[in-house]
Amino acid sequence: MAPPQRGAERLLALLHGAVPWLLAVLVVFGATGMNVARAAEPAVERVKITDPYIELRTGPGRGYPIHFVAAREEWIEITLRHTDWFKVRTEGGKEGWVQREQLATTLTEAGGLKSFRDVVLDDYLHRKLEMGAAWGAFKSEPMLKLWAGWRFAEALAVEATIGQVQGVYSGTDFWHLNLIGEPWSDQRFSPFAGIGFGKFRNVPNASLVGALDTNVNLANAMVGVRYHLTDRFVLRADYSIYTAFVADSRSTEYRAFTAGVSFFF
Repeated sequence: MAPPQRGAERLLALLHGAVPWLLAVLVVFGATGMNVARAAEPAVERVKITDPYIELRTGPGRGYPIHFVAAREEWIEITLRHTDWFKVRTEGGKEGWVQREQLATTLTEAGGLKSFRDVVLDDYLHRKLEMGAAWGAFKSEPMLKLWAGWRFAEALAVEATIGQVQGVYSGTDFWHLNLIGEPWSDQRFSPFAGIGFGKFRNVPNASLVGALDTNVNLANAMVGVRYHLTDRFVLRADYSIYTAFVADSRSTEYRAFTAGVSFFF
């Protein structure tokens, strides 16, 4: 890896000064996000079937059997939702589960096509688990990382990341856990920031005589932005500063930029 660009004392001083500021930012982010109100639950809605028929299943999934078929021109009521499945009730009192795609061509009482835009937005607002992958540069070397996050509050989440860097003279593996603050998590375009800790391992190429493996503690700070692309997919870009504590009195700083895509549940 390339030698550090800053001295150890300056790095430690910078880290010492940055951590309280980042913690304060996360607290503000959390307080801001807590004030975001959740969307109200949708009321029962009547729609008219325009396809030749729709199939009602006994449960919310393709593995459940079809127990009734509702015909064209029949009115049905949407009473409940589970992910992309909706529980409906026919005029004759039959109840069953229908996938969202089958309802996309139905008509509302006003005569327009049934829109599921609010449903997609509701999924985004209530997302909990998010997983993704990104590609970028760790200094000037190619970097790949995978992450998984859990949103436990409106604007706060925990995130676990593993990454790999394949350099010219060495290879690097690392992992870290982060606390993420996202003050405008209800917006399609949403900035975020985070701080965390983990482990850093650098293995020099065998051709380098006398080079030793490095396996040390790691701290990192990051800022980035998310963009809700469509349905359950999110584009993400972030900039990170990694500090590897290679000795009691020495640390090494690396900077990285990555961009990727994630999927949320």
